[in-house]
Amino acid sequence: MSKKVLVLSGSPRKNGNSDILCDEFIKGAKESKHDIEKIFLGDKNINYCIGCYACNRNNGVCVHKDDMEQILNKMINTDVIVIATPVYFYTMDAQVKTLIDRTVARYMEIKDKDFYFIATAAVNNKAMLEKTFDGFIGFLDCLPGAKEKGRIYGTSAWEKG
Repeated sequence: MSKKVLVLSGSPRKNGNSDILCDEFIKGAKESKHDIEKIFLGDKNINYCIGCYACNRNNGVCVHKDDMEQILNKMINTDVIVIATPVYFYTMDAQVKTLIDRTVARYMEIKDKDFYFIATAAVNNKAMLEKTFDGFIGFLDCLPGAKEKGRIYGTSAWEKG
């Protein structure tokens, strides 16, 4: 059965290591006949959540008028979400963290999704990436029916490519 797959590439560099792994994931998903959309977060204007909670008073409408509303709608209307990030100081990069924070407007609608996570780091030890994955699991713990389906560890990835 074909699924809608949304790949969110958090790399600040096109064709950076985590972005390359997104493309490899997409190749496999296409071979399985899934419907794929990739969003390169670096191309999007996503403002920081300012914690005003106007979205709670306005039926999920954020005060920021940026690209996040469109991305959030796609997250809500897909079956599978893939989130990729380079690891900076043992956590996800700012682009991915900002995206996650901005889901607060409608995060309860991101329900019953399968998630895959991709993380790349200069370190050569997979265990050093676990703190990054812990941050992703914290996000999933807030989403109704979310299931982690897999992780890709991109270790020893200091240089681009």
